[in-house]
Amino acid sequence: MEVKMNIDALLEELYSYSMFSIRLGLDNIKEICKHLENPQNSYKVIHITGTNGKGSVSTTVERVLIDAGYKVGKYTSPHILEFNERIAFNDKYISNEDVAKYYERVKKIIEEHKIQATFFEVTTAMMFDYFKDMKAEYVILEAGMGGRYDATNICDNIVSVITNVSLDHTDYLGDTIYKIATEKAGIIKNCPYTIFADNNPDVKKAIEEVTDKYINVLDKYKSSTYKLDFNTFTTNINIDGNIYEYSLFGDYQYKNFLCAYEVVKYLGIDENIIREAIKKVVWQCRFEVFSKNPLVIFDGAHNPAGVEELIKIVKQHFSKDEVTILVSILKDKDRISMFRKLNEISSNIVLTSIPDNPRASTAKELYDHVENKKDFEYEEDPIKAYNLALSKKKKLTVCCGSFYILIKLKEGLNG
Repeated sequence: MEVKMNIDALLEELYSYSMFSIRLGLDNIKEICKHLENPQNSYKVIHITGTNGKGSVSTTVERVLIDAGYKVGKYTSPHILEFNERIAFNDKYISNEDVAKYYERVKKIIEEHKIQATFFEVTTAMMFDYFKDMKAEYVILEAGMGGRYDATNICDNIVSVITNVSLDHTDYLGDTIYKIATEKAGIIKNCPYTIFADNNPDVKKAIEEVTDKYINVLDKYKSSTYKLDFNTFTTNINIDGNIYEYSLFGDYQYKNFLCAYEVVKYLGIDENIIREAIKKVVWQCRFEVFSKNPLVIFDGAHNPAGVEELIKIVKQHFSKDEVTILVSILKDKDRISMFRKLNEISSNIVLTSIPDNPRASTAKELYDHVENKKDFEYEEDPIKAYNLALSKKKKLTVCCGSFYILIKLKEGLNG
């Protein structure tokens, strides 16, 4: 219990670094890592950015490399239930003891050298140092936001991946696809191989300005096909007659699979290892079957592009009167557009709030943004809202809109 109390206090202190907000530039992280003797140069780095799909690609590559016998570190964000999820080595989250150990090490440096670091910079430095000590052979880095000025971007990558680009974080990254793609292409630097899955010419243009060593997997595998299996909730992919049963479900997971597949093929991983490994990939809150009876799906669709992909899946198998949606959307997202899209697949939509989150709206505030009010209702308490959604007794209940609401639901429903 004492360790739990200590880790809670430590994490509260760590989160307090967020008050320095997001600041562009790599000076802080370079300075911290210099005093850690540049641990980020100790392993082969696969760097992944993109608007959506980073986590799915990262986790798929991780699973394949572990099954191939390598020591693998993975860095992702945000976490769903606990901070430790951000830093995983060989599919095990960093322990509370190691969180404390590496935090104290980084904290000492930033205090001694008066570095005003952000939460993400501190966490990223901890991760680099931890993976060095764990003797990782490969490290899969998911960029936090953008790419060029992201704290993860101080490595020489052996592979760079840009999953896709859509309009998100426009305050920081720019207000056009080309500007955002240019920021994301900042991870490439002198990388020998870049992979992306996006047919927007502005994305290709941004990448070509940095490198000519790239592949668009949508071109390379254009003769490939996929099919969603709504019985097993797997995505079955056909590449040149070879069938891959991918455990992550959804049309968008096809593109994520192609990115991950191209990474591990480039790294020379055996085909049989790939085929077996991709059946075992687990990634929380990405069309995750939270309950089978009743059927409840948790999906972290938190921007218009994510919602577009979600409704594409649902429309294939469920009519509008068979679906209830529970949703909460942060203030900085395009709420009106997202509500309009969700209304295409359901006329039973319950809005709720995200407690203790300054970026969140109350359920009533969300309701005020709704155009078609007859299809919407609101309940401030997330657990009561969940029970209200289930009381509709529809064939499918979808919980979505933000990872933060899914966190609150998992915490409340799992006790």
